[in-house]
Amino acid sequence: MKTCKKHFVKIIEEHQGIINNLCAIYYKNIEDLHDTRQDIILQLWKAFPSFRAESKVSTWIYKVSLNTILSKKRKENRQGKSEPMEMVTNNEFINQQVSFSFDDNLQLLNQLIATLKDTDKAIIILFLEGYKNKEMAEMLGITTTNVSTRLNRIKTVLKEKFKMISYGA
Repeated sequence: MKTCKKHFVKIIEEHQGIINNLCAIYYKNIEDLHDTRQDIILQLWKAFPSFRAESKVSTWIYKVSLNTILSKKRKENRQGKSEPMEMVTNNEFINQQVSFSFDDNLQLLNQLIATLKDTDKAIIILFLEGYKNKEMAEMLGITTTNVSTRLNRIKTVLKEKFKMISYGA
């Protein structure tokens, strides 16, 4: 049991960036972010004995992390809890970004991703991490065709938002 715990802790330490980045995309409130991170680690610990290494450890961590976050977000939505950033309409978000420094496109991309629906955030994050559509479909429990369709729509939405901000529309 002690060896199992050490192995688990080592895996978490090596892949904590995945967990932290996902939490930061979905939660802006630091307390919610920390709570969600702990929820993910708990779910990873519960699932660890059944991990068969049929996929990469990072893929397994993404799958458990995203499923934990999406479940938590669905529960919050049913209870009426919502993040302040998601309460802002697209036009209000774009107007707030007019003074944004265009030197930091990565920060802008993260802010635009934060405006997407929860599952769409997951898809674009996995795409940016280099996962194939089939892998994303397996992680999210949707079809490969659904991933392809949604990914194309997400890219179009992000391009349009980026153009609106860049050209001050």
